[in-house]
Formats: sequence, C-alpha cells, structure tokens
Amino acid sequence: MIREIKGWHVFAGFSMAFGVIIAVNLTLAFKAVRTFPGLEVKNSYVASQSFDRDKAAQLGLGWEVSATLRGNELELVILEGGRAIVPQIESATFGRATSVAQDQTPEFTFDGAALRASVQGGRGNWNLRLKARAEDGTLFQQRIIVRHPS
Repeated sequence: MIREIKGWHVFAGFSMAFGVIIAVNLTLAFKAVRTFPGLEVKNSYVASQSFDRDKAAQLGLGWEVSATLRGNELELVILEGGRAIVPQIESATFGRATSVAQDQTPEFTFDGAALRASVQGGRGNWNLRLKARAEDGTLFQQRIIVRHPS
C-alpha cells in the first residue's frame, strides 16, 4: 500500500529540519557568548595610538620568552642575550585560550635558570598572559602559548 504525501507532511518535515538547525545555532551561539573571555582592551582606538611605539620598545628589549607545563609546574624562561633574567612581573594569568573559568595567577620563584610556579594544569591549549617590566621601565606584554613537552 502506497501512502500519499500530503501538504501537512511536507510542512512537518520542513518545520522539523529548520527547527533542528535553529536549535543547534542557538545552542552554539549561547555557548560561544557565555565562554568568551572578554575584551583585550577597553578602547581599541586609544590602544592603537601607541601600539607601534610600544611594540618597537618591547622588541628592542630582545627578550626570548617561552613557557612550558610539566605536570602541575609552569616553567617560564625569559632570556636576554642568552642568559636568564628576572624582570618585575606586574601580572601573569595562566588559563585557557577561550574561557576564563580556569584562570589562575601563578606565584613565580626563580631557580637560577627559570621562573617556576605551581598551577593546576593538564592537557590541552593553555596560555600565559604576561605583563613584565624591564629594568629600564619598558613594559613587556605578551600572550604566550604554553608548550607541553612530549
């Protein structure tokens, strides 16, 4: 027995298909907005006025900066001319790239080769948002992708 497709069958099929699409889009949009960490700067125009000057001063420091996570120990290495240095750290935030829910403020100690801090880490993408001041007063600020040694 062959059943006839009527208008309400077509309407129900289209309604269900578009309903699923709209529900998925709303769910993804809600999750994206809820987990967005926020603004980098309050006023991008004001920040742009000194960007090139600040970038040139920061690059002029010649610092090589890297961060590594080994277990629950965060290692921050700042090299100037090949030797480890300890600048004044104004702020450091260790956390995920897309969410502020797991953000931590590490307390670093220098062991002669690197700055080390105990953190609650794990697998995945972690960042260290660092603001440090050089001896000459130059502000160094960078978002450092934290590496996991294999």
